[in-house]
Amino acid sequence: MQTAHVAVVPYNPEWKSDFEKIKAELEAALSDLIIGIEHVGSTSVQGLSAKPCIDIDVIMKDYSVFDDVVQKLAKLGYVHEGNLGIEDREAFKYEDKPHLRTHHLYVCPQNSGELYRHITFRDFLRGNPRAVKKYSAVKERAADLYPDDISKYMEYKSACIEELYHLCGLH
Repeated sequence: MQTAHVAVVPYNPEWKSDFEKIKAELEAALSDLIIGIEHVGSTSVQGLSAKPCIDIDVIMKDYSVFDDVVQKLAKLGYVHEGNLGIEDREAFKYEDKPHLRTHHLYVCPQNSGELYRHITFRDFLRGNPRAVKKYSAVKERAADLYPDDISKYMEYKSACIEELYHLCGLH
């Protein structure tokens, strides 16, 4: 059993300003190398229950600037972890950023399939309150059932995600 406490909480309006603080720090370091920074994941959808961790996609034109992005992120305390098995999405970890909300940072080229999936799913949910209500309920139930097993939590909500992907054309 994989142990990691799973906490899903109701939507918090502070998540938007938390994202803006992280974005400002990233933009100050990367503005000449990137073409955008997107708030993705559940915390980016008003009304959606979520684990209180901000998901961020930093968008670069292509991999020609990636080494420079890695160096500038390193100066901010981020360490490149590789793509973690997902093509065209580079993950970064950090330690000791108490001034910022917990977050996951990814760097993607603009033509990344994973970036497209993140944006498409986010935008679909933002425009579909019934889908948000359903997905929130499933996530809350999954966290209640599997508070100490992130794998089972993910497995429980996967059928709902697949259904929502189908509705927004991600199949």
